[in-house]
This record gives sequence, structure tokens and C-alpha cells, in this order.
Amino acid sequence: MDINAATAGRLAFTQSEPIGVVAAVSAFNHPVNLIVHQVAPAIAAGCPFIVKPSGDTPLSCFRVVKLMREAGLPAEWGQALFVERDLSEKLVTDPRVAFFSFVGSARVGWQLRSKLAPGTRSTLEHGGAAPVVVAADADMERALPALVKGGFYHAGQVCVSVQRIFAERRIAEALGASLAERAAALKVGDPSLAETEVGPLIRPAEVTRIASWIEEAVQRGAKALGGARKLDNNCYAPTVLYDPPQDCRVSREEVFGPLVCVYPYDSLDEAMRLANALPWSFQAAVFTRSLDTALAAYRGLDASAVMVNDHTAFRVDWMPFAGLRQSGLGVGGIPHTFRDMQIEKMCVVKTS
Repeated sequence: MDINAATAGRLAFTQSEPIGVVAAVSAFNHPVNLIVHQVAPAIAAGCPFIVKPSGDTPLSCFRVVKLMREAGLPAEWGQALFVERDLSEKLVTDPRVAFFSFVGSARVGWQLRSKLAPGTRSTLEHGGAAPVVVAADADMERALPALVKGGFYHAGQVCVSVQRIFAERRIAEALGASLAERAAALKVGDPSLAETEVGPLIRPAEVTRIASWIEEAVQRGAKALGGARKLDNNCYAPTVLYDPPQDCRVSREEVFGPLVCVYPYDSLDEAMRLANALPWSFQAAVFTRSLDTALAAYRGLDASAVMVNDHTAFRVDWMPFAGLRQSGLGVGGIPHTFRDMQIEKMCVVKTS
């Protein structure tokens, strides 16, 4: 502080304090991992929490909180609460809530944020329609398995799942055919079996929705290279569509299912323009052997993270994980959430 006459004779320091009560609303698709990402930083930061799980997967949440209590967490410090939407809205908008953590649909997330009490901080993690640019010089032996993994694991029920692949025109059809061949070989079925690679969708209505979106795209000119059919037990065949119209739902909305779309492009600028055309912005990827192309895509793609020669769904716990535009608000990832759940308090001591 001792840099001029006005501040002379003072010593200053800051310390971190917990922000207060955390209210977390979580999603179904990673029912343990998401809960941990939302409430473990709260515990580390010194914040009590109340967590409301998805109605489709509440038992995972209750089990995680039970384990925390067995590890020594006081019962009053962490609560799991399973309630209907009206009561959960009352919870998160209570003025005693200092921090609101949300994972789920953009419609619900933005609606709840608009009703928060003054001063309540928040992070929102919504979905996206993750774009991938594949240049003609890409290493296909490396790209194909990554695209299949990123597009179809968890049956595509991942907020940064590979959905839109923009491939240079001279390789686009061959890439689509190879993806379809690999997708057809995936083992679909019971997720409790070790050999299963693609499990079911969360509920029957999602199977019906995805089927209708794919049918719409095919009727409007998209070519179904593989899949495009319902299977038993809430499953849908891993599907590859070639060049669906840019204004149909599979091109404009988050599919959240086992579907990837391949679009041909003639220039990198065109590919990035199409990739950036939606209100969603989360993680993106580029496959190329050229450092110039990789850096051009990194600079040009609207995303919070761009993977080079890897799929869009790559993530580790210490990474920042942030949806932009309608895809979210704030930065996830355990260390980032930990910092958000604290405030810095300054002490200024006048020594003379």
C-alpha cells in the first residue's frame, strides 16, 4: 500500500471466505459426476449446500450425499432434496441462497436465473451442438475412432457430444461412409454389460423425439448413411446423416442422442461460418496435420475450448468447462467452481 502519500502507513491483505449457502440443480446424464462437480467444491470452500437431482436419476444423488455423511460431513451441512419444479424454483430463488449451480436445459436455466434474489451468484451449464472441422489432410486413422467415441458414447447424451462434422468436400462422403460403418459395428443394448458401447436413451419420449427429428431431416434431403431406426428397450441405432439442411432441427438444436451429421465444405472460412451460426457455443474440435489450419480453427471457432485432433467431449476435472452464449454462464471445473464459491475479503490496517 505504501506507494504514495494518500496510502502511506497502511498494510493490506486479503483472505477467502465461503460465499454462503449453495443451491445446486443437476441433470440426469452423469448423475454421480455432475453432483460431485457441484457440491464437492462447496464443501471445500466451506459452503453448506442443498442439491436437487434430476427426477430421472435421484438415487445416485442420495447415495453420493450419504457417502459424504459417512465420511464425516455433518447432516445439516449437505442436503439432497427431491421435489417438483415449483418447489425447486422456490428453493433456488430464496434470498438466503448465495450461489446457484445449474446443469440442465437452457430454457430452465435462464428462466431460473432471471428469478434469483438480488446478489445471488450463479453458474449455468447448458448444452450445445458441438462442431468439428475435418480438413482433407487429417489423419483418418486417428480421427474416425475419436469421432465415433465423441458422437455415440452415453448414446450422445453429453452436452459437448460430437454432433456437427464439417468435412472438406473431397473427403466428406468417404468420411461419412466410414463413420456409418463404424457406428453400425457398435454394440447397442444393456449398459450394465461390459461389452455394451451404446446404451439406452433416458426415457421413451426421447426416442420418439430423436426419431422424428431424423425423419424430418431425411424427408428434407439428408441422406441416412446408417442407423435411423428405433431399437428395443429405449435404444436408438447410432445414426450418421449426410448433409441435412442447415435449418432443420438436427442442424440447429442439441440432439442429445446417438446422431452425428456430416456436412461438406469448400473453404475453412465456410466451415467456421456454419459452425458458428448457432446460438450455442461450448467445445469444438479440428482434425488436421497442419499447424496453420489448427491455429486458424482455434482462432475462428466460437468456443470456450477447441480440441486439436481429439473429439469435442474431452474433459478432465481441472479444466475450465464453460458454455458461452445460450450454452451457459460462468466457468465450471472443480478448481474454478471452488473459487466462485468464495469471496475475497480485504483487511486494511493503518499502521501510522
